Amino acid sequence: MANNNYTFAVARIRAMEVSLFNKSVIDQLMACRSYDESMRFLEDKGWGNGDGKQEADQMLSYERAKIWETVEELGVPMDTFEVLSFPNAFHNLKTAIKEAVSEQLRDEFFFDSTVPSRDELREIVKNKDFGSLPKSMEAAAKDAYETLMHSGDGQLCDVIIDRACLEAILKAAEDADEVIQTYAQITVAVANIKIAVRCQKTNKSFDFMMRALTSCQGMQPEALAKASLSGFESLCSYLESSGYGKAAEALKVSPSAFERWCDNYLIEMLKPQKFESFSAGPIVAYIIARENEIKTVGIILSGKRNSLPETFITERIREMYV
Repeated sequence: MANNNYTFAVARIRAMEVSLFNKSVIDQLMACRSYDESMRFLEDKGWGNGDGKQEADQMLSYERAKIWETVEELGVPMDTFEVLSFPNAFHNLKTAIKEAVSEQLRDEFFFDSTVPSRDELREIVKNKDFGSLPKSMEAAAKDAYETLMHSGDGQLCDVIIDRACLEAILKAAEDADEVIQTYAQITVAVANIKIAVRCQKTNKSFDFMMRALTSCQGMQPEALAKASLSGFESLCSYLESSGYGKAAEALKVSPSAFERWCDNYLIEMLKPQKFESFSAGPIVAYIIARENEIKTVGIILSGKRNSLPETFITERIREMYV
């Protein structure tokens, strides 16, 4: 697409960035005394469908749908942003496979607005028509289905699909804008760290880890797996030597601090896009910023609804893009 078309789209994004929640607004939401007061605060900010009857999950789903409606209205090629939908699409594939094998519907576990859709995935998996899936999904879907069907190992099924997702993200980023390449490398690196931490805590084998980990810039699966198997301190040392010292610091604090670091790291790497005007970068950053905003609001609402201590909620709040 010509730069002048991106310039128009980015100008609209700049106008919408003003409505993104900053730290001050998040602090105001935190200051609400109850779940109901928090919901009213969000409705006053224009969240939800405006009928005043939505629960938190419905409101958050509505806001996620609005992200893509907004991007479609910009008049830019939607395939530019397809890579951002891969995590949800591959998650839905896992859910469809588990539905088919267990013969139990799991509507609540599906994400909306993915390609293929929920119904398409159900039909494909039910008929074992894996060739109708996108190429990035086809082999993994067949392997995961057969694995779950014959072994009943849902965790291994997840590993097969998750790795295919990460490989698809890296593949899609090869000839994409620099911001997509940044997103891909960070997404895969963070996923690898999460896998290494999880596998260490559950005493997974080296072979299992090698099936789960994905090669990415600055992080080799074999070295990461060996470090993880050598103990927590060894894993942290490897992360520090690989440029992920902040991740190691967060891991030493708590699991929630690490999860927060993962999201904050991506947001921090995207902030330079606020000064770009002639590429898809600011639009990509806006999409991720909105997802991050919705996740943070969800954390706060869940805490309010369950009467959790303020400190418990605060330590999980993500950094805002604006």
